[in-house]
Amino acid sequence: NAEVALGMRLTVDKFKAYALELIDKAIADGKAGDLADLYTAIKNADQSTLDNIELQKERVDQLKAKLASKSDAFSKDLLSVADYLVKKSVWAVGGDGWAYDIGYGGLDHVLASGRNIKILVLDTEVYSNTGGQASKSTPLGAVAKFADGGKPMAKKDLGLISMTYGNIYVAKVAIGANINQVVKAFAEAEAYDGPAIIIAYSHCIAHGIKMSEGLGEQKRAVESGHSVLYRYNPDLPKEGKNPLQLDSQAPTISIAEFEQNETRFKSLYKSRPEAAKAFAEQAQKDANLRWSYYKALSEIDYSKKA
Repeated sequence: NAEVALGMRLTVDKFKAYALELIDKAIADGKAGDLADLYTAIKNADQSTLDNIELQKERVDQLKAKLASKSDAFSKDLLSVADYLVKKSVWAVGGDGWAYDIGYGGLDHVLASGRNIKILVLDTEVYSNTGGQASKSTPLGAVAKFADGGKPMAKKDLGLISMTYGNIYVAKVAIGANINQVVKAFAEAEAYDGPAIIIAYSHCIAHGIKMSEGLGEQKRAVESGHSVLYRYNPDLPKEGKNPLQLDSQAPTISIAEFEQNETRFKSLYKSRPEAAKAFAEQAQKDANLRWSYYKALSEIDYSKKA
């Protein structure tokens, strides 16, 4: 869970700091010897790109080989933590039941910590692994356990909540709708020096679809405005740019058209047709407003100084 990821991040950072302390001490005491240049290169290395991380790994491998041939306590100590001198990525992966619902308190605590932790949420909009119960990610009108008559409340907007902090990288993605955008989001989240969350719209058997057509359903979810694709990068305002980049277009099909392909929605038309129609109409209004709201946020001019 997120708290475990935070613990791992703190541990990784502590071991790295200790390794750097040992290197600084060796340099300051004049005991670096033939390792002085290597120590300096490792300490000052830029690890902001994958290529540079690979170069750092090569330097650390050289260091480890030299340290392994020494028997003194200092060399053994530094060897035990040398691997932490290479940039480490810490990710937590979970579903929407965890991220939106029962684990949200921990998730929020970790994101608000400001630490360099990455979160991937596989958003199926239902408790997929425990029986198909409704979660706070379940959309308005969807049928699920504990929402047999259609969920009466709209889906929680975890991405928007996360954006309000201002220092969290946030992305909404759907691989079936735009695979290139997914790759960009992961690359940017990894490069961002701080907390990041990627919310991936994920099809599920509980949606009542042909699973072989799941990627197509993801595409339809985006085309209807049921799910909006975007990337929010807190580094962009430093360049006078808007942090929010919309990656999907205005809806081209209706919410009703999207819902009619999924049993979780269309089953309600048989059991409670009037309620199903009312839910669909409200969901359409919500989708229209959601698109307009995100579009307005993405058009704010950040180039003007306050």
